[in-house]
Amino acid sequence: MRWQTGNVAIVGAGPTGLLLAGDLAQAGVPVTVYERRADTSNLTRAFGVHARTLELLDARGLADEIVEGGARVGSLRLFDRVRLDLSELPSRFPFLLITPQYRVEQALEERARKHGAVIERGATPVGLRQDADRVTLEFRDRSETAAFVVGADGVHSGVRRALDLPFPGRSVLTSIMLADVRLATPPEDVLAVNAVGDAFAMVAPFGDGWHRVFAWDRRHQVSDDTPITIDEIRDVTRRVHGTDFGLTEARWLSRFHSDERQAPRYRVGRVFLAGDAAHVHSPAGGQGMNTGLQDAANLSWKLAAAVQGWGPAGLLDTYERERHPVGKLVLRSSGALIRMAMLRSRPARVVRNSLGSALLSLPPVARRATGVISGVGIAYPHAPRVADIPLRGGQRLYEALREGKHVLIAAGSFDAYEDRLRVVAPEAGGAEAMLVRPDGYLAWKGPLSAFPADDLLC
Repeated sequence: MRWQTGNVAIVGAGPTGLLLAGDLAQAGVPVTVYERRADTSNLTRAFGVHARTLELLDARGLADEIVEGGARVGSLRLFDRVRLDLSELPSRFPFLLITPQYRVEQALEERARKHGAVIERGATPVGLRQDADRVTLEFRDRSETAAFVVGADGVHSGVRRALDLPFPGRSVLTSIMLADVRLATPPEDVLAVNAVGDAFAMVAPFGDGWHRVFAWDRRHQVSDDTPITIDEIRDVTRRVHGTDFGLTEARWLSRFHSDERQAPRYRVGRVFLAGDAAHVHSPAGGQGMNTGLQDAANLSWKLAAAVQGWGPAGLLDTYERERHPVGKLVLRSSGALIRMAMLRSRPARVVRNSLGSALLSLPPVARRATGVISGVGIAYPHAPRVADIPLRGGQRLYEALREGKHVLIAAGSFDAYEDRLRVVAPEAGGAEAMLVRPDGYLAWKGPLSAFPADDLLC
């Protein structure tokens, strides 16, 4: 490993910031995470972990423990009888995993700390300035400098505001209700979700006897600070599902609104945005946390390469070039889902159901839809996702990626750049070699004799 030429500061200790911190720390980059919250919390909104995100967690040795503590959903109900079959996804994880966001955060924080990341809670930057060589974060009682800063501090990002970046978009839904409840007769499906035009409700298990209800009622649109009653949750759930599942008590109730917004840039000089600081979407499809984690996986190895002084020219620019279009795609697809779910007239809903079922019966359409929602079908220009290829000795590609390095899959040998490259043999020999990026996307393919190592790895 080359001598370190700088450090990275991350603002925000949600899933995006923690995955990024763990990757950088594993690569030997000094990293500090500054988090506004003084304590961790289990009152989180995200519940679904999609297949592509599980693949990225697998590449960090975390997927199996997270999957073990969650519930698998093989078929995702969009509305009424329109469903997406996830069981045929070309992935080791052909399902949506239902598990609370805080469990993902716990696993990511443990990994980050194990590799040496510093997490400072109760710390909120109040300003930021940068020059050609460094970024300075201003706190009320001090200032801290870093080679690079990443704003992973959510929809109200102070880092984004300090960069004077707009966050154009609009509110999609107001007065969305969240409740953690006990149910006497839980739904038969792991994930119970439905919409009836003027309301929707989703019910998902925590796994400890409590359930999360996510609900919306067009008839009762009020401000976010309006108190919620348990009867309000019962009423909406009963109208949508025909039953309130014997809802007996609630330990937590909250109300919020959902926006569709995206920053025009993800990079300004030495400062980057990721996760909800860069983009927010409607809750349909459960894309928010997943998109943020995929941002972090794309950015982390590029920042490590830049800090360590070996990243090819322009590498950091590819973060925005690759991830901004993905954020726009997710914004469009989740927005379309929520608008279809909220159709008011019965004839329109009948047409939606008939057309949706017919389209999803066509294999190409179904593959495209499941690929976008799961993340498995998302690729970058000239860099498709690489599947979990079996390797010689019974290992898998995503196990080989756990070192955080590029992986060269080749039948021959290659001895250079050991600090940033691992060479493995395919289970079945082939004429072509493949270089896989640390985030599981293809960097190069061709004869090993033509491998352009100096162009890609220095």
